[in-house]
Amino acid sequence: MKKEELRTHIRMMKGQFTEAQLRDMSARVTARLLANPAISGADTILMYYSLADEVCTHDVIDKLVGMGKTVLLPVVINDTDMELHRYTGPQDLQDGFFNIMEPVGEVFDEYDSIDVAVVPGMSFDTRGNRLGRGKGYYDRFLPKLKHAYKIGVCFDFQKMPGIPTEENDVKVDIVI
Repeated sequence: MKKEELRTHIRMMKGQFTEAQLRDMSARVTARLLANPAISGADTILMYYSLADEVCTHDVIDKLVGMGKTVLLPVVINDTDMELHRYTGPQDLQDGFFNIMEPVGEVFDEYDSIDVAVVPGMSFDTRGNRLGRGKGYYDRFLPKLKHAYKIGVCFDFQKMPGIPTEENDVKVDIVI
């Protein structure tokens, strides 16, 4: 299956679930995420502020801040790039590119201090390959995080035995 065909297939599968079902599935995934030793041992974590069809990270982000973690969220700055900003609470957010809530404030560029990067995806496979939404933001950004442990987050039905990859695709270390 080609990348765009797989994206279409995953969108169709997501459409079979109600908002309540996706919320319940999200709670199970985020519980596993919070129980991961990499998260509990991390000081600085790159998260993502989820869209409606993704594993919901909103509560997890606030829990991590409450635990004293430095939480970073991406901000899309143009058609090809994103940068990171620190998140301290809901008051930091504003509507950004693609209607994704993004934090305001100073740019964070101390990439070597990021312990864990939690990464969304349309699909992941058993080897840590990731299929994104097709714009390449994470594939361009993740190579900057040379020391971060990369955790892919998705619903179980998004996990595939294999997905198509290209040379510039960045793998994650584990999929939850």
